Amino acid sequence: MTERAVGTDLRLDDVLAEIDRANAADPTLDANGRPLALVQGRLASAWLDLLVDRPSAALAIAVRAHHLRRWELARSDHPPGRAGYLRWRRANKAHQASAASAILTRLGHDEATVQRVAELLTRRRLGTDPEAQIVEDAACLVFLQTAFDAMVARLDHDHLVAIVAKTLRKMSPSAIELAGEIQLSTAGAAVLVDARRTITA
Repeated sequence: MTERAVGTDLRLDDVLAEIDRANAADPTLDANGRPLALVQGRLASAWLDLLVDRPSAALAIAVRAHHLRRWELARSDHPPGRAGYLRWRRANKAHQASAASAILTRLGHDEATVQRVAELLTRRRLGTDPEAQIVEDAACLVFLQTAFDAMVARLDHDHLVAIVAKTLRKMSPSAIELAGEIQLSTAGAAVLVDARRTITA
């Protein structure tokens, strides 16, 4: 899988480049020593190419920005447990929407585009907005691709099945099919298979 071609829209190219520049400051590195948020943004764009033939500019921006400056809000800054985790998730979505809005405004984009990208990043209308679902699909696929195997090393199989089943329930059927193409460890692949059985039982 390769990163999707943005096309000839130079203004869109400029926005994506600004997002990449911001994400290149992520101090968290992947296994190859690359800034994690930068890698995750580009991978999300690659998944978008498989999910949609002709994404709108707002959707392309939101997908690329789904982890924009994510490292600035640490999970440890919020209480432990599920309630604290959900608060952290909501805070991150708002943070990403604000950061993306600042980039778009600085580059001279209209208010309607700024608001639409922010709306997609917060995913408040996930059940009724098809583009919000695509942002969620891309984010979930990137999670499985970049973070899941690390969790496999820390948590037991049944706990992981429950986590992945919750993730799959947020995804569209086409995204769930794409998840089966991700190269996972043997243990990770077994968890994914059992999680898919759980949501179809």
